[in-house]
This record gives sequence, C-alpha cells and structure tokens, in this order.
Amino acid sequence: MPANRLMIVDDHPLFRDALSQALETIGDETNISDVGSLDELNAALDKDTNVDLILLDLSMPGVQGFSGLLYLRAQHPEIPVAIVSATEDPTIIRRAIDFGASGFIPKSQPTGEIRDAVKRILNGDVWTPPNLETMPADDETDDLIRRLGTLTPQQVRVLMMLGEGLLNKQIAYKLGVSEATIKAHVSAILQKLGVDSRTQAVIAVNKIDVNQWNPQPLQVAAK
Repeated sequence: MPANRLMIVDDHPLFRDALSQALETIGDETNISDVGSLDELNAALDKDTNVDLILLDLSMPGVQGFSGLLYLRAQHPEIPVAIVSATEDPTIIRRAIDFGASGFIPKSQPTGEIRDAVKRILNGDVWTPPNLETMPADDETDDLIRRLGTLTPQQVRVLMMLGEGLLNKQIAYKLGVSEATIKAHVSAILQKLGVDSRTQAVIAVNKIDVNQWNPQPLQVAAK
C-alpha cells in the first residue's frame, strides 16, 4: 500500500496517540499527524492541504454535532473525512454519511477493524459498521441536509457561532470581519435554509444535530 498522509482530529491526547499507533502499520511510510481542535486543524491545513484522509471526532469544544464535518466538506471538499466517534447510534452514523463523511468508525471497534476500515476508506470505499440498521425516509430532514450543504465555509462558521449564542458583533470579532459582513452572512444563511429568523435557523439545525447528538441545547442570541 503506498504512503498515506492521515490527520487525526480529537481533543483527547491519549486517544490520538493510541489511534496513531494503531494506524502506523497500514502502509509503508504512513505519515500521521494529529491536532486537538478544529481551529488547530484549520491552521495546519492553511499551511499544507496534502492530506489523504481526516479522521474527525464529532464531540469537541467549539464543535456542535455535525458542524465540524459540514465545515470541512465545504472548506476542503477534496479531502475525505471519516468520523471516529464514541457513538454507535445508527441515526448519527447515517446522517454523517448524508453530510458527506467517507466513513464512520466507532471507537469501540477492535484495532484490526479500525485499520481495515481506514484502508478501505483510503481505497475509495465508504465504510460503516456491519449490519447498520436502515433508516426510514425523512423528506424534511433530507431537504434540510441539502440546504445546509449549500452554505459556504464562512457561512457554516457563522451558523456554528449562532448556535453558541454569540451576537453578531462577537462573531465579527472572532472572524476578524465587520459586523455588516456578519449580518450579510446571516441573511444568506436564512435564505438558504428557508427560515425567517436566526432562532429558526438554530432550531432547524437542532433537528438533525443537537437533539440527536449533543444533550445540551444550543443557545440563541437575538442579534
């Protein structure tokens, strides 16, 4: 198997180390890097996007449910992303694939299974746990997923921060742009999601994100 460049994104150093060791033998000269947050990943990718696969945890500080995956698929569509998560909920797994993940690997999988899953994803397959339950059709959720997929990377970041309850001026400060720019992003987000207010936008995201993944509800700021 040719050399591959892998990036592990998880806020637990011990798990990053364990996963790195487990994957060192999947191919000759495998290059494995790791970071502890989405911000650290962004900084690394700003310097070098030559990555064959990102292994992303869903639950990290500053990341709500699928928001990190959604952002990466918008910002770096050329880099496959596989979820490595403690959850084994079939609904979460299916939604992650709907959002563009190339695989979903539960952390409970044996080391050999994790290595095999990563190999298959690197070969172009989409890997999920065996015997995954089939989800019934949900047209409303599927439409919302499609709409979220039309957001630009910056709009995804703004939506993530709306979900944290930040005001427009706070978001502008964090992103280093004007408050007018954030207002324009919020207007575009509302239009693309087909809702009338920022509160409705966060509620819409909760339907496929927080209510199924994060037990803490998102906060909504008025402006």
